[in-house]
Amino acid sequence: MISTGELKKGVTIELDGQLYNIVEYSHIKMGRGSAQVRMKLRDVRAGHLIERTFQAGEKFQRVYLDHRSAQYLYSDGEFYHFMDTESFEQFTLSPQVLADATDYLLENTVVDLLMYGEEPIGVELPITVELRVTQTDPGFKGDTATGGNKPATLETGLVVQVPLFINTGDLLKIDTRTGSYIERVSQ
Repeated sequence: MISTGELKKGVTIELDGQLYNIVEYSHIKMGRGSAQVRMKLRDVRAGHLIERTFQAGEKFQRVYLDHRSAQYLYSDGEFYHFMDTESFEQFTLSPQVLADATDYLLENTVVDLLMYGEEPIGVELPITVELRVTQTDPGFKGDTATGGNKPATLETGLVVQVPLFINTGDLLKIDTRTGSYIERVSQ
């Protein structure tokens, strides 16, 4: 069991017989009465989001997930296919289950496949990934003095804000937790 004081983003809990991953978590103290905890939860199997409020001190069944190293193989348009790097067993996951992880997946990317028993229920991405810029507006001489940003489309379709000196074809390091630009990778 896990109490509301031990909850944090990314923890998986069981609630009403369903598995939920905590997306957002906030502790609210009212003027009168007891404190409350407001959570945004993602249904692990179906992928939809719900918001729930609980009394502080309430307890939940914590779900322990197995982590298996897996390689992303390809997407057939409907499902994403992964292969366990040890047993070579293949798994398919829907885009609803993967949610935002699809923005960072390139073929042959190694991820942690999250397993609940023998059921794959999601992936845990590396903290950073390297993605190539496929389209961005050119930066002009003198623009860098303002310290501005511009949008850049990456090879997975993700759009991030980058400094003005980034050009089409550059390889960038992206933080998968926030979806933000970290640095340009030397080639």
